This record gives sequence, C-alpha cells and structure tokens, in this order.
Amino acid sequence: MGVVVQKFGGSSVKDADSVMEAARKAIRAKHAGNKVIVVVSAQGSTTDDLIAKAAQITGTPSAREMDMLLATGEQISIALTAMAIQELGELAVSFTGSQIGIVTDSTHRKARIKKIDTVRLCEALDTGHIVVLAGFQGVDELGDISTLGRGGSDTTAVAVAAAVKLAGYEVACEIYTDVDGVYTTDPRIVPDARKMDAISYDEMLEMASMGAGVMHSRSIEFAKKFDVPLMVRNAKSDAIGTWIVPEAPWMSEIPACGVALAADEARLVLEGVPDRPGVSHRVFAALADANIAVDMIAQSVGTGGKATIGFTVLNTELDRTKKLLAPLVAELGATLNETGKVSKVSVVGAGMRAISGVAERMFQALANEGVNLKMITTGDIKISVLVEEDGLDSDALQQGADAPRSPQAEPIKKAHLESKKAVRGRRALKAVHAAFALASPRKGAGEAPANGEFKPRPNPLMVAATKDREAAIAKLDGMEDVLVSGVHLNTEQSRVTIHDLPDKPGNCSKVFNAVATGGILVDMIVQNQSGPAKAELSFTVPRADLTRALNRTQDVVREIDPACRVVGDGDIAVLFVLGVGMRTHTGVARTMFGALASKGINISMINTSEVCVGVVVESARGEEALACLTDAFKLG
Repeated sequence: MGVVVQKFGGSSVKDADSVMEAARKAIRAKHAGNKVIVVVSAQGSTTDDLIAKAAQITGTPSAREMDMLLATGEQISIALTAMAIQELGELAVSFTGSQIGIVTDSTHRKARIKKIDTVRLCEALDTGHIVVLAGFQGVDELGDISTLGRGGSDTTAVAVAAAVKLAGYEVACEIYTDVDGVYTTDPRIVPDARKMDAISYDEMLEMASMGAGVMHSRSIEFAKKFDVPLMVRNAKSDAIGTWIVPEAPWMSEIPACGVALAADEARLVLEGVPDRPGVSHRVFAALADANIAVDMIAQSVGTGGKATIGFTVLNTELDRTKKLLAPLVAELGATLNETGKVSKVSVVGAGMRAISGVAERMFQALANEGVNLKMITTGDIKISVLVEEDGLDSDALQQGADAPRSPQAEPIKKAHLESKKAVRGRRALKAVHAAFALASPRKGAGEAPANGEFKPRPNPLMVAATKDREAAIAKLDGMEDVLVSGVHLNTEQSRVTIHDLPDKPGNCSKVFNAVATGGILVDMIVQNQSGPAKAELSFTVPRADLTRALNRTQDVVREIDPACRVVGDGDIAVLFVLGVGMRTHTGVARTMFGALASKGINISMINTSEVCVGVVVESARGEEALACLTDAFKLG
C-alpha cells in the first residue's frame, strides 16, 4: 500500500464547498487503496488579511511574531478539512507543523526544513486516518513557530512525502492548484500554450525559477533530491495533470519543452573590476552573507586587466544590493550601474544536452521581432536572455492608481500592474514559443514528435553526476540543505570573444547563424554590456573547431562593424558544479569562487543556471581547479 500526499492551496480550500471537494478527493484516494496525507494552505485571502491586521498595529512587526500570527491561517484550514472528512464518514486527524515534528532553522518568515519526525504521522496513517497537515509552517529547535516563506505549503507537501519515503513507504505527491498542469508557457500570455504530460525535475526547476508560477523551486528541489514523483493537477476536476519526474530517455529528443518569462528582476553591471583571483568571490560572498539570492551571473573575459560582471537580483532586493556593494565597489575602483527595467526570457529543454541549434533558433526569433539582448547566459538545459523594458504604460498606471487602496486590495492591484509590465518580454516570449512550435503536439505533450530539424551532438558537453544520491543526502545537515552532487571538468573546449560588438537587435543571431552553418556546436554563451551601446560576447566551441569558428565569426563581424575585435583562445578549461538548490541557497557561488581564489586560480567567465554553475579557467590549472572544488564541496 502506497502513500499519496495531496496538497491544496488557498484557492482550493477558500470556502466550505471547496473544503468539502478537497475532502472528497482525499477519500477517493483512500478508497483506491492508498494511505493519504492532505497538506493545506490558509483559506483564500486569509494570509493577506492577517498581514493587514498586523499593519493596523505596527509598520515594523518582528519576524517571530509574524510567524505566530500567520501560522494561525493554516490551523483553521486543517481543522475544517478534518471535520469535512469526518462528516463524509472517514477517519481524519489534523496536525500543525510543530505537532508532526517539522523542525526548521530559526530564520523566521523564510525558514528551511532541517528534519521531520514521522513517528506520529505514520502511527496515524497505520490506524486508518487520513492525516491533514498544516502547510507553510514548522517549529525551530527552540520550540518557536516558524513559517517557510514563499511556496511554503508546496515545500511542506514534498518534504513530508520525502520523509515518508525515507521511512519505507512508496509515495507520490499531488499538487492541486487552479490550473490543469504545467504548460509550455503562461497560457494567459500565449493562449495556444500546450499542457505537458510530463516534465523532468531539472526542466521544472529551470521553468519555476524563470517565471513559470505553477510551483516554487524549493518544492521541486526536494522532489529531485529525494526522488519523489509529483503531479500538478486541477483542484476542480479529476483530470490527469502533469507529472514531474526523473529525466527519461525520450526527453533528450525534445530540444525545448517550454519558455518562461520573469519580469521581477533587476540587472546590475560591475564594470572595471580587476581581473584577478578572488574578486568574484568577494562580490558574491558579500551578497550571500546578506542572504541575497543572485539569479543570472555573467562574467565576461574583459581586456586591459579589467572585467565586467553582470548579474540579476529580485527587484525587491535592488536597493539593498546597491547599498551593500557600494563600499566594495569603491575599494575595487570599479563602477556599479543599474540598467533599468528588464525582463528575462528563457527557453528550457533536456534535449539541449544532446541537440544543437537551440540558441540560433531562439536568437533568430528575437531578431525577427526587433528584440535587443542585453545579457545572455546559458546553462546545462536552458538559455536565458535579458531584454530592456519600457516600464508601465500610461493606461496601466492610471488603472493601478484607480484600484482600491485597502490593504486587502493591494495584491489585486499589484497583479494588475504586473500584467501590464514586460511589454517587450511578452512579445519575446510569444516569438520564442512559436519558433520552437511548442503549441504543437509532441511526445510528453500530446503525441510522439515529428522529425525535427536539429542535429544531434556526437558528445554532450556535460553529463549528469553519477555520485550516489543516498550517500550525498547522508552528508546533509538538514533536509533542505543544498545538495552538490558532482563537479565536471571539460578540457576539450575553446573560446571565441567579440569585443565592442554594436548593441543592436539581430547581431547575436548573425554571429550564431554563421557559426551554426559551419556545423560548429556552440555550448557556453555569455554576453555583457562593455560600454555605451557596446557588448562583449563570448562563447565556447570544441577546440578542434576553434580556427573555423574564429574565421566565420570574423567574417560576419566584419560586416557588422569592422572596428570590432575578435579573439580566439584555446587555452581554457570549463568546470561545472552540479546540484540541487543552486539558486535558492546563496552560498554555492561563494564556496565555488572562494575555493578557486584560495588557490590563486582566476575565473575568466561565469555562467549560472538552477542546476549548474559553470566557470572558465586557464587549461593548465583545470585539474587543480577540479580537485579544489571536489574538496570544497566534500565530494571526495
């Protein structure tokens, strides 16, 4: 007999009818022969109402007292849901996070789970009860109530599923929400977006971190780490949703499974940074110490002993980031520039590991729309670009200003304003979605795919880590700690760098089309601004193809602007750190860059994704870099 964990969000238990429907779903799962755990959020707008109540008392409530207050919302939901199950004739018992032994750290409002005591939970399951748990909350080691922050109920559900699995049960987790599943992109922006039947953990991690709002990254990290199958499905029906599962062989046949848009990020550029070991570490260690999560990081090659580091943070962290870095920037003799409103558009697909042509197709689609790319980073299975935005239009500003001003109405007002943002980003999203024909049926989203136009890679740049997961998990201090599973060294790459490329739409497309038509596979791509209306673009290709790539790049760049300078470098090594929680934990880049700095190894390029951080160093120190990173992450 297996265990099914069902999670119902606030909109799925917003009133008595919704609670009764959730209870019926739980009972149907039990009658199908399963033990059942139900995790619920606070009803409807309860959390917002509680926040508003606090605001009536003080503008600066303590985080501890806010946790005490907000945890009451879920307590109401679990009691009502247990009553509903009992009313329908089944045994049920409700538990708060503290009653069930969900132990967290003491970071109030955004605590992380350390361990879960399953004894009481399993006793209730074994006596035939449907267990109803409060999502979003736990208790720290001092006995104080804590809340898990954004996506906390999803995180609770998957963490409990993982704990039950470790206790010896076969388990699956169902996330009930107000959508039918995971779509190829946001159907509110692209009406013909297609629901996927299945998506891999890594693909979903990238989609979640890049704006696909179905689930939060933390819950998917738990699922991948502990191998918990997830299904996202609609609370209003019994239709099959989207499975989030380990990567299957057929997924490598699909070059792109989805496109995502994030409009809540700000881009900062550190210019004139000394190009020497340890500088990147100092920058990102300062941010990590302040618990500021960095998303995209792109460090360019630079010239004259100076480099450029571009990175993005959430808009809400922008002012704090600038203030924090100001002393360090002054000490380094660098400048820190904010580049205005940006949107991030990302294409994701497990097939990128084995299929070429993805970047070229994406950049061509954006060039056709006249969308200029301000920053490019690539990961193992994603390509992300930043585009500049015009901000809010006048109609949006007026309609937002006319919205009700009560605290309860603020989320509605914010959602309305957000929907009017990202004009260029939305246009770019539609163009990329169309370029990859993601509205069409394919394997994993309707039916088997037709033959594509993409050419298989003979040797993928990077392979998945093969470290034993159970052994890696055993080293964790807490269930939600970052799990670094491997370090990979590639010594067969070379780099082409274009200096002073005019910052205009279509130039990247021209470069990569020229390289692709030569049958040359491009892997790591980094673009940063290097000055007013100028960009620096670097990309890696197999070392055997460096001369051809350099010649083709020089030919096309000469047509764009004869003043551009193109440089080739075969003396590089590429290192990747692979793991789970690379973005939601702020210390991975700090550890990686710090380990290299301690050995005096200079980093000439940086690239990041949700599941991977990549750096370029000189080839003579590649093996040394591999050894020090293996030691830093305790993988030996």
